Amino acid sequence: MNKIGFNVLAWSANMSDELKPILDRLKKIGYDGAEFFVGSPDEAAYKNIGNYCREIGLEVTTVSVLSPEENLISADAAVRQKGLEKIKWIIDRSHDLGSQVLCGPIHSAFATFSKAAPQEIEYERSAEMLHQAGDYAAQAGILLTPEALNRFECYLCNTMEQLGYLLGIVNHPNVKAMFDTHHANMEEKKLGDAIRQIGPRLAHFHISENDRGTPGSGHVPWDETFAALAEIQYKGWLTIEGFTRNDPDFANSIGVWRQFSEPWDMAENGFAHIKKMMAKHGL
Repeated sequence: MNKIGFNVLAWSANMSDELKPILDRLKKIGYDGAEFFVGSPDEAAYKNIGNYCREIGLEVTTVSVLSPEENLISADAAVRQKGLEKIKWIIDRSHDLGSQVLCGPIHSAFATFSKAAPQEIEYERSAEMLHQAGDYAAQAGILLTPEALNRFECYLCNTMEQLGYLLGIVNHPNVKAMFDTHHANMEEKKLGDAIRQIGPRLAHFHISENDRGTPGSGHVPWDETFAALAEIQYKGWLTIEGFTRNDPDFANSIGVWRQFSEPWDMAENGFAHIKKMMAKHGL
């Protein structure tokens, strides 16, 4: 059975006790898990929040990104190695949280462009590093699920076709695919076709409205999406990822300049929307 999660980036990218009442309420709504951004340097806080999630019965997934100085597709081997070390640090912090899945555009640096289309050598560089990261993550019991982003945030993997190609080169049982409906809404011709294409490798799924607001309030084709998930018999997480201006530093870093929806509207109405779609399509 699919589990339903919520990404707490709707409130904060920081790891602190301020998240605990939020986690309590997510548990009360009925969520199976919470997703956290791994970036804060306060290493002790990850264990603290991870222990709290275990106490209240919330499972955990994580998400992160790489900086230009950690780009796995850089021509500079030292930069690529720094990226691999950063992923290992992210895996360690994810392990501290008790995470099952680490997702995000960890195949290359976020919002970093070469002013050219992706090159074969860049896929090969990324694949080499991700294979090594897969070995490290397997030891921690964490599945890596790289994410395709829209063209304004990434150029290596915008579509499931590109992501599937990369994962074919990675060729590691612990490195699978994730799908985000917000990015797919911009880059794929048909979401259902894209889901079926990546289906054999799909291991994580973000439920995100076209404007990053409350799922079900925009124009993402949810019936097509859930019908395709049922067709491929997807059994992984269905995690809401919506963004707000609540954490200004994080919002500024990803170009979120207005409030799409209030966090609890996303959490409560988004949960109801997922349950409705799951029941309708037999997930």
